[in-house]
Amino acid sequence: MSSGIPFDEIRRWTFDVALPFWADAGYDLQTRRFVEKLDYSGAPIDAGFHRTRVIGRQTYVFSHAAILGWEQGLALSAEGARQLDELYLGPDKGWPRTTDRNGKVLDGTPDLYDLAFVLFGYAWRHKAAKDEASHAAMHRVMDFIDAHMRAAQGFWHELPPEGWRQQNPHMHLLEASLVAYEASGQARFLAAAREIVTLFREKLFDGVTLAEYFDTDWNRAEGRDGRLVEPGHQLEWAWILVQYGRLTGEDTLALAEGLVRFAEAYGVDPQTGRTMQIVLDDGTPVDAGARTWPNTERIKAHLALFEATGKDPSEAVTASARLLLDQYLNAAIPGLWLERFTATGEPDANDVPASTLYHVFLAFTEVLRLQGAIEALPR
Repeated sequence: MSSGIPFDEIRRWTFDVALPFWADAGYDLQTRRFVEKLDYSGAPIDAGFHRTRVIGRQTYVFSHAAILGWEQGLALSAEGARQLDELYLGPDKGWPRTTDRNGKVLDGTPDLYDLAFVLFGYAWRHKAAKDEASHAAMHRVMDFIDAHMRAAQGFWHELPPEGWRQQNPHMHLLEASLVAYEASGQARFLAAAREIVTLFREKLFDGVTLAEYFDTDWNRAEGRDGRLVEPGHQLEWAWILVQYGRLTGEDTLALAEGLVRFAEAYGVDPQTGRTMQIVLDDGTPVDAGARTWPNTERIKAHLALFEATGKDPSEAVTASARLLLDQYLNAAIPGLWLERFTATGEPDANDVPASTLYHVFLAFTEVLRLQGAIEALPR
């Protein structure tokens, strides 16, 4: 009996549709930069800014594609690394948050979220190319983070820090640090990962919910802000924690299972199967609409639990993969997507952000990586 997971459709969309499309439409030959977003005809939109995180994410996509044997990947990976190199402002300024179309700095704020994806991009580039330049660049990013972003516990989300402290940049720095450790074998990256997981255990996660916002001492933010939970982040953390456990031998399974339990109970709309954007810590929906990415994180979380426990992930993976293929990725031009749906199921997006490719590509390549093991399950 089949698992029901549409492996062939996933493979076709990933390698025959998305990668060729974004290698072409997603790269601006005039400015020699990855684009920020496209319209529904597939043409670049001048958003007035380019986020550094997008370049890191696209560098990841094409580096990973190269490792998987996609022929153009290595050259596009090199292009991404070049763009990240050109954005570097020096050891005291790091990388800017945004630039204009031609690379002029618009917002030079050091932002931990963006820095995490700079490290992520370089780390995957190093996995693909094994070159000295990307190796040195990984350390350059970590040098800046260590020198400028450190706080008494964890890291500042931006400099100077404003507003609540945030878990999300820490999650992505953990993700990037693990890849950097895999790529280099160097202890500093694993030490950073271990520090963030310790913060997660002690402050971020209460065993049921992962808050988004915290005060300076990592107490949950006052009022409603401290009660906001993003089911997609709970699922994303679950996947990353299982990867951390695999690399370190530490037992993170109970944490991952707890994160998934709440997300499945309160974060997946039982009518539509979509993973919702925001709920309160008691499960009350705040934003029952759904962007593309939380649905990809549901796939990754269940695949992670499958690797850790052997539990068949087919039901959740099939449901979310079909949802993505039939609704989100079912655009008039193959390779584009509808970025968001409302709670009532209406399309709610005006453009196609390039930043989403990272989420879909990673989830789909995880499905394909585990295809043999899933198909070998007794049914």
